[in-house]
Amino acid sequence: DINSLAHTNGIVSITLLFAPKYRRKLIYGQLKRDIANILSMLCKRKGAKIVEAEVCPDHIHMLV
Repeated sequence: DINSLAHTNGIVSITLLFAPKYRRKLIYGQLKRDIANILSMLCKRKGAKIVEAEVCPDHIHMLV
């Protein structure tokens, strides 16, 4: 999505990182799928597009 102001054009992308406290390796199996569904639902509600996402056992990276 290209946003424009008076003299500028640009694409806004944000990198998000979600990590459990102390980076405990908690994200796997059903929990991994549930978190992915919740985050994609929240992005759809806000009108954001997930460009890239990766779920690891101790953190989640998202490019929105």
